[in-house]
Amino acid sequence: MSKLRDLKGLGPKSEQMLVGVGINTEEELRDLGAIRAYIRLKSGSSAKPSLNFLYAMVGALEGEHWLKVAKHEKSQLLMELEGYKELEALFKAEGVAFEE
Repeated sequence: MSKLRDLKGLGPKSEQMLVGVGINTEEELRDLGAIRAYIRLKSGSSAKPSLNFLYAMVGALEGEHWLKVAKHEKSQLLMELEGYKELEALFKAEGVAFEE
C-alpha cells in the first residue's frame, strides 16, 4: 500500500488532511474519487481545502501536475462538484441523509 504523500503533487500536509477525514491510502482515495474526497475535506476538516487541492488530488490519481489538471479539466471538475452540491441540497430538502 502506497502512502498518500508518495503520490505526485501530494505531500505530508496533504496526507495529514486526508487522513484526518478517514482517507488513509491511495486505494481509499482512488475508490472515493477526488471530488468526493474534496467534499469530505470541505465538510469534515478544520483546514478548508482550496480548489487547487482538488486539482492536486486529481493530478495525483492521474500522475499529472495539478496545474495541467487545472488547465485542462477545471470546467469538468467544477461541474461535477456543483452536481454533488445540488444532489446534497436535494437530499437535505427531502430529509434524507446524503452519503458522500
